[in-house]
Amino acid sequence: MKWLKNYLGSKNCASIRLCTLLDKKARRTQHDINIDYVGFHCPDDFVVGYGMDYAEQYRCLPFVGALRESAYK
Repeated sequence: MKWLKNYLGSKNCASIRLCTLLDKKARRTQHDINIDYVGFHCPDDFVVGYGMDYAEQYRCLPFVGALRESAYK
């Protein structure tokens, strides 16, 4: 997201706003970037559903859920 924001900024955009469905703040320790619109704050878990998958499974769930660690280790 930081690269994308910098790239779009180099194109002389009037404004740039970032939006995300899930915000995992624990994953943004390397590059602090401001997210303007956040759907939900999420713990640092492996999440699936609503288009996100693991090994091509769980993608079509009509909700977002966290996998148990035993499911992917």
